[in-house]
Amino acid sequence: MARYDLAVLGAGPGGYVAAIRAAQLGLNTAIIDKDRLGGVCLNWGCIPTKALLKNAEIFHYIKNAERYGINIPEYTVDFETTIKRSRQVANQLSKGIAFLMKKNKITHIEGEGKLTSTKSIEITKGANKNMVEAEKIILATGGRSSTFPGMKLDGKKIISSKDAMILKKIPEKMVIIGSGAIGVEFAYFFNEYGTEVHLIEMLPRILPVEDEDISKELQRNFIKTGIKIHTNSKVSQIDVLKSKVKIHLEKKENKKMIEADIALV
Repeated sequence: MARYDLAVLGAGPGGYVAAIRAAQLGLNTAIIDKDRLGGVCLNWGCIPTKALLKNAEIFHYIKNAERYGINIPEYTVDFETTIKRSRQVANQLSKGIAFLMKKNKITHIEGEGKLTSTKSIEITKGANKNMVEAEKIILATGGRSSTFPGMKLDGKKIISSKDAMILKKIPEKMVIIGSGAIGVEFAYFFNEYGTEVHLIEMLPRILPVEDEDISKELQRNFIKTGIKIHTNSKVSQIDVLKSKVKIHLEKKENKKMIEADIALV
């Protein structure tokens, strides 16, 4: 059984930074994660979405180039390359963290960790199980996407933000349930790429946890660019059909239904 001064469970921005500092202070350190180094933010959140948003921004300028005195009569969109670039950005940065682990002599263990005592962790990878012991353990497990009753993710018709980052083609029509930071980012991205986007929010305004002035300005801009916004609207049911999804909405006493290719939760 491998023994360490410190084991860090979770290799996101909290975990890998703690591991590096511990190693710099002289501790024999291990870091454990079932996914790539960098956590959700680097691999499936903040970083790759910003790469997608950059593509959308460039595409926006191309479509509106005449405003700037530049004529681009013909252009094509390679969506596969757009997605590929986003993944390459995340992969490159994850490799950078791997270099820092090696530089600081931190042992990187791939697998799903489970505490078995205050000083031991069971690590599972496929059919293999291993144990490590550590004098101290830091839990930096992060979070995960929440789901709602009747909205079981299938990766095809009802998708997560992770699924949205690796789609094979641009959907013609998409419903995005939730208008927090993730929801509005994908609304902007897919709208620029030609998808008819419906953004649904149960509260009175989009970006409900942000400053009200920011929320109003973004909503005004979104409506101007063609995004359909449904505030004060609750999703009561999602029907998954062969080629589409049906989203049932309730707004006070009124009910409506939206059909789309994909629902992003």
